[in-house]
Amino acid sequence: MSPWAVVFGGPSPEHEISILTGLQAERVLTRAGEDVLSLYWGPTGAWHLVPTGTEAKDYLEGAPSGAKPVDVRLGADGGFFVKGRLRAERLDVAAALSCLHGGLGEGGGYAGLMALLGVPTTGGSLYASALGMDKLAFSGVVAAAGIPALPRVALEPEGSPDATPAFPGPYIVKPRFGGSSIGIEIVDDLAAARAVARASVHLRAGAVVEPYRRDLVDLNIAFRTYPSLELSEIERPLRAADGGVYSYADKYLAGGAGEDAGMASAPRELPADIPEDVADRIRTYARRVAAVTLTTGAPRLDFLYDESNGDVYVNEINTVPGAMGLYLWAGRVSAADVLRGMLVEARDAGVPAAPSGFGSGAALRAAGGIAGKLVGLEGPRA
Repeated sequence: MSPWAVVFGGPSPEHEISILTGLQAERVLTRAGEDVLSLYWGPTGAWHLVPTGTEAKDYLEGAPSGAKPVDVRLGADGGFFVKGRLRAERLDVAAALSCLHGGLGEGGGYAGLMALLGVPTTGGSLYASALGMDKLAFSGVVAAAGIPALPRVALEPEGSPDATPAFPGPYIVKPRFGGSSIGIEIVDDLAAARAVARASVHLRAGAVVEPYRRDLVDLNIAFRTYPSLELSEIERPLRAADGGVYSYADKYLAGGAGEDAGMASAPRELPADIPEDVADRIRTYARRVAAVTLTTGAPRLDFLYDESNGDVYVNEINTVPGAMGLYLWAGRVSAADVLRGMLVEARDAGVPAAPSGFGSGAALRAAGGIAGKLVGLEGPRA
């Protein structure tokens, strides 16, 4: 039987966190007796097959000792090939576990690449991945499905039509396409929002603004789609005493050193101490999000909760959550079963293929000469 692959790293601001997630996932699977290949995607695009059992510090200077360069080949005989002395050997994997956070890895680029290579993978389809990474598009889908969410709009340049949000400041400004909490800023007014967007490398590719509600509480839940839709416990991440945004450092650096550093040991209340009717609504909304986004695997869904009146709002979806969200399942499903289920789901679904049967040459035969189709397209004549 072909081994599984664990893919981590990638060209993304969250490259280091992806390494940690990948190494944790590799340990979980190998300790459960699974045959695993570890594929490291470097920040500049190079791929390597790395030895199992590496540590985080081994990646401080790039690919670790013992890593073998891997060629990514497209075409009829595409796939991953390990460079050897005499010839390159294909890596035959049953399915790949995506531990890629942010960037092309989580945003659909990796899913498209794996489809072209013919390798089944977790992390959602190209379309679901792109939707999850686009905060504006995700909020639009949520609104269309009638799921409560805070208003969120694109940050447009001054002078654009409808450039002023319909809600007052203070605002929270977020990268439209970024993951995690990188690049998030809190500002008093729209002028300040535009100023930070111009200055921040994380916001230049697009930004969204929404009301900053200091009174709201973070609540998270995960769902998995194999063998059937199942929900995890609900957690309440504990913010800093100043009540600010749950930051990148809070998520990933609060746990100190060791295997349990980061998301798995960040301060939290699990299960969250909330009224049962609030928990029921969160579960209902999570099922609705799963249905309308067509997301697969084991994503984490983030909510905001108003303790004064019981209102809850869907905030964001994380198609590849930190530490794969395994800590959310600890009381119900083993970590190995969560990861194994994702891989089996991907393997059994196979590689998405484009629908066929709409061609048959009819359009080509009826086209005539291409020169005739260009008439009128060249603009006004002198």
